[in-house]
Amino acid sequence: MKHMGDVLQGIHATWEFESDSVLIRFERGIRTPKLFQALGERRVPYEALSSVTLTPGRRGTVVLHAVPRAGADPLTDAAAGQLRASGDPYRLLLPAERETLAQYYADELRAALARVRGAGAIGDEQEPAERYLVTAPEPPLQFKAYDAKASFDGDRVSFRWFWTGASSAKWKAGDQSLPVGELQGVEWRSPERFDGYLRLLRRDDPCSARPRPGPAPADHDPATVVFGPGYGPVHESLPFAAAVLEAVQTAATGRSAVPVNAVAPARRDPAEVAERIRHLGELHRAGLVTDDEFSAKKAELLAEL
Repeated sequence: MKHMGDVLQGIHATWEFESDSVLIRFERGIRTPKLFQALGERRVPYEALSSVTLTPGRRGTVVLHAVPRAGADPLTDAAAGQLRASGDPYRLLLPAERETLAQYYADELRAALARVRGAGAIGDEQEPAERYLVTAPEPPLQFKAYDAKASFDGDRVSFRWFWTGASSAKWKAGDQSLPVGELQGVEWRSPERFDGYLRLLRRDDPCSARPRPGPAPADHDPATVVFGPGYGPVHESLPFAAAVLEAVQTAATGRSAVPVNAVAPARRDPAEVAERIRHLGELHRAGLVTDDEFSAKKAELLAEL
């Protein structure tokens, strides 16, 4: 899929399918989840995806879900399964009357994933990625927690304590400023939970024979900021955590996310092309694809033989 006409518009986002990736553009509006608005758009290489599903949704909708591979996206790594289904940026919600068109694109996306795997980019679809393939939001980033203002400039994470919320243990430790090179990761606990927080996970000192002791409770740990009602909202604290995770990996490995055009697409099987053209013809006859879109897509499929 590489023709610019390959665009599927959903209720909160539009997916643009290209030869090596899907560009997800999130809508802006009062009904669009704030996390989607904060992300703006994301380019997801097919190499970063594990599978695709199309399932019935609520209230006359269907859901196209592209499932990311473990270790491919710092945002989903940081979220660790805590996002609600309605806040999952990999779910595209569509009206039920567009199910036939959604099925067509689901099949196209599965074929694209199969080609990427066939090209040797990934092995088993459940195998974790060796590095992040989807970029995190770019710093500088900041948000207000209950007990501190957290900021990240791309090199250092800083916590500036609020006298109205920080514990005496945090005040005694002083404001924190930690370089990403001293971190091994972050732990994000959703602010939608009672005990939400963001914790910086430090590396053990390689010169010390004893491991670093376990973390203190969140409200007493100087490497942790705690959330609360109105503090550290998902759309601010989760992109922040993802950006720190990506920077930590880059500092540790010396490499960042791979370019999305790093994998050359393989040629399609003729039988698969014939089936795609047949399916495309059905969509054309049903009025779901225009004459120009049908001609352009058919020519594109034939060119891949």
